Amino acid sequence: MPDPSKVLTTIQRATELFRKTPGRVGGLVNLSESADEVLVVGDLHGNLPAFRQVLLTADLTKNPTRHIVFQELVHGNKHYPDEKGDKSHQLVDVVAALKCQYPDRVHLILGNHELSELTGRPIAKAGVALNALFRLGIGSAYGDSAEAIYQAYRTLFASLPLAVRTANRVFLCHTIPDPLDLETFDPSIFHLDHWPSSAMARHGAVYAITWGRNTDPENVDRFSQLVDADWFITGHQPCEEGFRQANHRQIIIDGTEPYPAYCLFSTRETQSIESLMKCVRVFSPVG
Repeated sequence: MPDPSKVLTTIQRATELFRKTPGRVGGLVNLSESADEVLVVGDLHGNLPAFRQVLLTADLTKNPTRHIVFQELVHGNKHYPDEKGDKSHQLVDVVAALKCQYPDRVHLILGNHELSELTGRPIAKAGVALNALFRLGIGSAYGDSAEAIYQAYRTLFASLPLAVRTANRVFLCHTIPDPLDLETFDPSIFHLDHWPSSAMARHGAVYAITWGRNTDPENVDRFSQLVDADWFITGHQPCEEGFRQANHRQIIIDGTEPYPAYCLFSTRETQSIESLMKCVRVFSPVG
């Protein structure tokens, strides 16, 4: 395992850099005109093989005007032997290191699983408590340093933006608020550097933009007006084939197995839902 002190330093440095990302105002990153392309990947949930393919595809060194947008790193299905916890913290570590390497061009938007670590709200799948497995995995990896590193993760999660917006009116967020939450959704949340606990509670604005599942066209039209955007690329919902067009404005992509997907699109060209769909790809199986 990596040296815990070095991991802690990397996480803390990445946290500072997420706060200082160029174009960031409060919880929204507005990509500058120097950004020519964006590669946005679906929920990874500890999927390190897909992360490696993201790096190869993005090839940031050879493409200096390309950005990556990640989402949903934690709570995966890869575990340490002998029931010693979830390995998804490893993905947080490597994304933090990537942020340190490319501070202006690597972005991580808040997802509901990271929010659950911030608020202490348990998430379970198939009767398994994912938060507890996440903590157990950190303990298995980092021993006496586990608590310090876990608290550093929580501070990093609190530093994340809620959305990334491109100059050609594409809005990248984890999901679209449900109709009930949209009735009271306060877009000023995007201007805040720190979120009040009420915004992270059920029906609060931060909760709404990380937990919603409604894809009705009328609902996304209302949200489009609130945030002044035309097109949405989101995650949060599993997709059998890796991605799907949810409505006339929204594409959902999934970064988990067996078909992790991404969308690599130009921020210079005028986009449509049809042109964005043509930019979606599924990574080749790792075998």
